[in-house]
Amino acid sequence: MPRKRRHFHSRLLARMPVAMLLRCLLLTGFTLALPVWASSQSLVDIYQEAKANDPVLASAGSANQAAQEIIEQAKAGYRPSVNFLAGANANRTDLKIVGSPAPFPGGRNTFEGYQAQLQARQPIFRKENLERIDQSKVQVSIADKQYHLAQQGLMLRTTQAYFDMLLAQDRIALIDAQKKAIQRQLQQANATFAAGTASVTDVNEAQARYDLVTAQELSALNDMEIARRSLQAITGKLPEQLASVREDIQVTPSLKPMQEWQDVTNASNLNIQIQQETIQVSEKDIEIARAGHYPAVDAVASYQDSYSNGGQYGFGGDLKSASIGVEVSMPLYQGGAVTSRVRQAAFNRQKALDDLQNALRQTTLETQRAYLNLNTSIAQVKALEQALKSSQSQMDSTQLGYEVGIRTSVDVLNAQQQYFSANRDLLQARYNYLVNIIRLKTASGIVSEADLQDIDQQLTRK
Repeated sequence: MPRKRRHFHSRLLARMPVAMLLRCLLLTGFTLALPVWASSQSLVDIYQEAKANDPVLASAGSANQAAQEIIEQAKAGYRPSVNFLAGANANRTDLKIVGSPAPFPGGRNTFEGYQAQLQARQPIFRKENLERIDQSKVQVSIADKQYHLAQQGLMLRTTQAYFDMLLAQDRIALIDAQKKAIQRQLQQANATFAAGTASVTDVNEAQARYDLVTAQELSALNDMEIARRSLQAITGKLPEQLASVREDIQVTPSLKPMQEWQDVTNASNLNIQIQQETIQVSEKDIEIARAGHYPAVDAVASYQDSYSNGGQYGFGGDLKSASIGVEVSMPLYQGGAVTSRVRQAAFNRQKALDDLQNALRQTTLETQRAYLNLNTSIAQVKALEQALKSSQSQMDSTQLGYEVGIRTSVDVLNAQQQYFSANRDLLQARYNYLVNIIRLKTASGIVSEADLQDIDQQLTRK
């Protein structure tokens, strides 16, 4: 750019009112936090990466797959088992015949023996195995719900981390714009002090504000990096630039009263359902323990082949035998172990009942907290939108008063600070509103990817 044109632009910038400059910086400042070449990622984009890379969800998936084998293991207790046994041995006998006549020759004999047996066993009645089959189905259902719970938790964690980073990203932009505005005010204070129309107090105040906002900028940059690393812990990738919330975000109050949300929670919350099914598992444990008093009935078939090349009486043989029948095993007394296991299982059932009550109370509290926070964030958004308009008007009038000499430089700096604080608080209230939507639906057990897609409609890509 030619020197004359650069000089013209610098003079124009020097004469621009601080309030006007401030609004220009805010309009352009939100893109300063990250490289301009980075493509914006929406909440759904980040969630898709999280689904593929989050170790917590992957661990839950592996645990769910492992739990699916419980049913097969339980059913195996009622399927036939086949065993094969083989052996070989060397023998030496010393036989002394007493009396006469001796029917067999006496003396020492050495010989080898070989045995092989094939046995098949089919359980006919084993109460413990029957109860374990029913119990395994409930355990698999619990594992499925735990995996779905991990998916819901990932949606909430991703949403929270997304807007934490977005807030940090916007805070950097706000501080950058504020820093430039204070720098402009500092230049004006130095100019008026040099001209003798202002005191050194104005210069010192502006310099102190500039130094303070510089320190805040360092803190904001650190918070931004922490927020990026927090998202990386979920997605496995360092995010670049995120899609920001639209200025005309639709803030809609909940149409359901709190009691309806609590009813939804009681019917749909997975933690409650898991605890309810845990009670069923504990009840099956009682029946399994009681099964120690019941007989076991098996059908057994076997085939055996024994061969020896000698014997204690001097001759060997080859014996083949086959058998089939039914075996009944009836425990009569086991030292009180069965009764003790029944009592232990009963206490565990009571624990499961207590855990259910705790789950009901905790989920109710979480739902109520999320509901109240959502309504509060809605009210805050509306109040802060009005506060932002008021602080902008105050900043404009203060700047005008400063230019005509009825307000001080400190008044301008205070008005700017209030304007930036209102901006920051409004952004945080908007983000809290969106996060609280997901938090309420997560507490109620009805959150889904469609809810993240709805939030994406409130975002704009840069």
